[in-house]
Amino acid sequence: MNPDLSKNFQAIGAEMQWLSQLIESRINHYFKTSDDLPAIEEITPPPYAEGAFLHQFIAELALSRSERMVLALALAPHVSPQVLDTFFIKNKNFDRGFTEFGGIKGVNHGGFLPTGETALFLLAGDDIQGRVLSNEILAPAGKLRARGVIEYGKVPDGEPHASGLLLLDKEYVDYLTAGKPYEPEMNHEFPAKKITTSLEWDDLVLNEETWDSIAEIRTWLEHEELLMQDWGLGQKVKAGYRCLFYGPPGTGKTITATLLGKATGMPVYRVDLSLVVSKYIGETEKNLSKVFEVAESKKWILFFDEADALFGKRVQANSSNDRFANQEVAFLLQRIEDFNGLVVLASNLKGNIDEAFARRFQSMIYFPLPDKDERRSLWDFYFNSQVPKSAEIDFDHLAEEYEVTGGNIVNVLRYSCIKAVTSPEKQIMQGDIVAGLKREFRQLGKTI
Repeated sequence: MNPDLSKNFQAIGAEMQWLSQLIESRINHYFKTSDDLPAIEEITPPPYAEGAFLHQFIAELALSRSERMVLALALAPHVSPQVLDTFFIKNKNFDRGFTEFGGIKGVNHGGFLPTGETALFLLAGDDIQGRVLSNEILAPAGKLRARGVIEYGKVPDGEPHASGLLLLDKEYVDYLTAGKPYEPEMNHEFPAKKITTSLEWDDLVLNEETWDSIAEIRTWLEHEELLMQDWGLGQKVKAGYRCLFYGPPGTGKTITATLLGKATGMPVYRVDLSLVVSKYIGETEKNLSKVFEVAESKKWILFFDEADALFGKRVQANSSNDRFANQEVAFLLQRIEDFNGLVVLASNLKGNIDEAFARRFQSMIYFPLPDKDERRSLWDFYFNSQVPKSAEIDFDHLAEEYEVTGGNIVNVLRYSCIKAVTSPEKQIMQGDIVAGLKREFRQLGKTI
């Protein structure tokens, strides 16, 4: 077993034992059943165990004792549900559970599931002032909810918000128990997928002007905290950075976005607009809201490919549906403008993007078709020494003759290798490359 995992399991056990003592003490003093147990304030939390993910996380967030209690309570159903069984005791006067304990019994889960009310009881018992003050810990602006560590489940209209389930975000369940990074599954409710690249900056072929513009974004990402806080820019400019990458397909827009994330340690998530844009009024906004909420708390870079599908020029409002659609898009544009991280929109044509939104970009970067020298570098990069190829291939001629992108060359490489692996020579021939180029041009509606 991984030594760090072993340490973490021990830390979780200690945390659950502490929670069990807290619950026992709170219930004992609440019902005044014994004078032998220490008061809840006298029960100290376990010391941090070096190498334990759980304790590292608590230390990094500088959680207070009360916040640590709430975190332990939210974690308990996932690792030690029996710790919460005490809350199942019945109020004999009414033949049901105690209202002040909160909590519910799950559908499949046989144990007690804590709610916000459970947390308030644990923190303050029946002390009204203490409960009101403890609500700040569970509020959206509180450290745990602001970071997306915990959230409340949905509550029916008219019921107290603290009656919502105290939910530990799945990311933190995975990380705090097993040290696993969280990567949400893409679906209609979460229309985004993490994208990565094995390439490096040296593998990217761009012109000097584009390079300079990309360097500005990278500098902002690397020094944002210094600029916004220490230099006071946060008092004068909005947080976040919005940029448009535009140019023909295959010119490096997606790779550049992933490399920005790779260089700064920020995950890059591509939003799938086919899952976002809905024929049902109001659904587009709903489908995107979860992505923005998670991305803001996790410091993700959001990448909208083929962005004109959603952020293109708005239609003339000839019907109530058109008017609502335009209002919805306007709301989403505002949501992106308020996003506190990097948003990259990619489009084939700059003119396709709505002008009202284009004015809000910090930078608009053109990715042109590569020139002859850049094409030569791309041919060399993709058809490297590992690829078996005939000495007859004239890459200078290919770079001179065919105006293609890196994306086109990747497709030609794949086609040529498939042809070569079944040929007697077991190597790529000039004819294979030309045939692959012809196919690329046909798919683009062009002829050689």
